[in-house]
Amino acid sequence: MKRLGLFLLTNIAVLAVLFIVMRVFGVGHYLDEQGVGLDLGALLAFSAVIGFTGSFISLLISKWSAKRMVGAQVITNPRSEQESWLVSTVRRQANAAGIGMPEVAIYQAPEMNAFATGWNKNKALVAVSTGLMQQMTSEEVEAVLAHEVSHIANGDMVTMALVQGVVNTFVIFLSRVVGHVVDRAVFKTESGHGPGFYIVAFITQILFGILASAITMWFSRHREFRADAGGAKLASRQKMIAALEKLRGGAHRDLPDQLAAFGISGNISSGFRRFFMSHPPLSERIAALKSAS
Repeated sequence: MKRLGLFLLTNIAVLAVLFIVMRVFGVGHYLDEQGVGLDLGALLAFSAVIGFTGSFISLLISKWSAKRMVGAQVITNPRSEQESWLVSTVRRQANAAGIGMPEVAIYQAPEMNAFATGWNKNKALVAVSTGLMQQMTSEEVEAVLAHEVSHIANGDMVTMALVQGVVNTFVIFLSRVVGHVVDRAVFKTESGHGPGFYIVAFITQILFGILASAITMWFSRHREFRADAGGAKLASRQKMIAALEKLRGGAHRDLPDQLAAFGISGNISSGFRRFFMSHPPLSERIAALKSAS
């Protein structure tokens, strides 16, 4: 229910901003030529601006917001042997992956998890939970770090933002087209847009958004297999398998929604809800590593 509520609020906010901008700048005049037609080119351009703006703003502030959401403390001057090992391990893996040294952070959480984020592969963040550090061996932690470094090297955060931007664009575009057509054909509005347009556009944006999220989650699941393979290359396949096995047997708690797709593991569902999982089942990830030549 919390995820659904956040999803609905996000869509309401996007819709509200869109309507305000249309009113203030008179965009509706260009989207509805002579009160009858619809300028699809202008609508698509406007949808792209709205769709990509939010996605890229989220990407640009991802490190800043991630630190505050989980209370991550960046290691600037290692205060223990464990912190020194974390920093040196990430540095070695980053060098091997050909990326700049990420910031390394620890956050308080009893469950095993880790994530990577950042708008630039040379200015990223890798964070691990205290639970992961306490419950995993150093070899398993090394594999988890390698997995996250691989996410950064693969440019997954930027690619995810691009995918989300494209998806947002078409959700906004198609919902307005459907709203316009229904407003004309059903509600018989002859000039401008009546209540029918706004009601239908809002409802279809929610529905299209739910369907579109299946696309972004498919890509998110695909990224995990690639990051596992990259982690196996940077650490070793056996270490990566051991880390995933440990995660499969441990307790889990989801990261905040904005970070869920970037964690080492995520919530597992079945049936239709499987299409909306950000991570593949750990058993499938382990099987993929074991079958790799």
